[in-house]
Amino acid sequence: MSVELLIRGRILNFNSLPASIDDADAYEYIEDGTLIIKDQKIIGMGCYEDLAKTYAHYTHIDHRPFLLLAGLIDLHNHFPQVEVIGSYGTQLLEWLNKYTFPAEAKFSDTEHSTRMAKVFLDMLLSNGTTTSVSFGSVHTNSVDALFREADKRNMCLVAGKVMMDRNAPESVLDTPERSYDETKYLIKKWHKLGRNYYAITPRFAITSSPEQLEVASSLVSESPDCYLQTHLSETREEIELTMSLYPKAINYLGIYDSYNLLGKKSLMGHSIYLSESELETMSERDCVAVHCPTSNMFLGSGLFDLEKFLKRNIRTGISTDVGGGTSFSMLASLDGAYKIQQFRNYSINPFFSFYWATLGNAVALGLQDEIGNLLPGRYADFIVLDPKAIPISKVRMENCSSLVEELFILQTLGDDRSVRAVYVSGNCVIDKGT
Repeated sequence: MSVELLIRGRILNFNSLPASIDDADAYEYIEDGTLIIKDQKIIGMGCYEDLAKTYAHYTHIDHRPFLLLAGLIDLHNHFPQVEVIGSYGTQLLEWLNKYTFPAEAKFSDTEHSTRMAKVFLDMLLSNGTTTSVSFGSVHTNSVDALFREADKRNMCLVAGKVMMDRNAPESVLDTPERSYDETKYLIKKWHKLGRNYYAITPRFAITSSPEQLEVASSLVSESPDCYLQTHLSETREEIELTMSLYPKAINYLGIYDSYNLLGKKSLMGHSIYLSESELETMSERDCVAVHCPTSNMFLGSGLFDLEKFLKRNIRTGISTDVGGGTSFSMLASLDGAYKIQQFRNYSINPFFSFYWATLGNAVALGLQDEIGNLLPGRYADFIVLDPKAIPISKVRMENCSSLVEELFILQTLGDDRSVRAVYVSGNCVIDKGT
């Protein structure tokens, strides 16, 4: 059945990266705005009075006085870690062995994978995330379940089966041969089916032998339109162990580079401790450094140096990194990123933050013509934000006199309660009161 909607509310839409807090050309703000939706796509955006008569026959939905924004994009998270979010104690490597790997072993069971896929996507959507880049477990059925559930919702998903053949319990290991065969099967089945995209996913160099990275290299060569996602330089202990396993490598990033795994579709989770040489390589290969702020703080991993990447024009993204990350909310991730940069004496303004979580992450994926803003032709993925939904934010808004203050209140005090409605492909999937 055809969907024809006229959505009314205050619209904030980003066109480019804000060069500063005063860069009004980077975004459009329409006080009494309208989105025109036909089927899955946006076909118009503008002032209500300019469009209301033309589309008077469309179904009108009034979200005033709330803010309409493109759906949030989470560039790095772990689908099989829902059950271990907020687990007490330890840093990365011990945390993986104590909590993560046992949780991921359960995804060998199809019924468990199917149930958790629904829980996972429900959690993301309730927090305003309409596009997710996700790690599965080593088991093919975990990725099948996640893609299947996303496809039912017509939701944009980038995901892949984790490739691991060493330094973990047998229950979460495969072999290079299985990694190749199962990844090829999943690419053929899911890549570019509907709004699904596949990510070739060697977990990180510690859990991938040279033979398995050779397999990953072959997969990247054979399927160059797929993404590649992995982890890089999250902790000093991780780097030390990695270099002991690859003693001939010039540095951590050099391991991936030697297997031709770096390119414009390569998403490098964390990227905290990078040398000048590694930064040069990232710039040359045009890969993406993905910041995981709540995870980095929770596990004590380190402080991401955003300014360093921006000065070198290296693309960056931002994510929740659930379950090392402690919230499904990208608002919490923006809050965490702001605080981390404060420790580095670098201030992120709210326009940059909300650009980063929408169009910025879309640009990192190369999907800016499909998602990330509200221009005609994009999928109708958008959210309705209420800055007064939480008691303390309601009080704080009494003294709010500008859009930039409102955005900062949302990112600092907001959570899933701030997300009043969520639309995916033109369909309202979350409605907390229209």
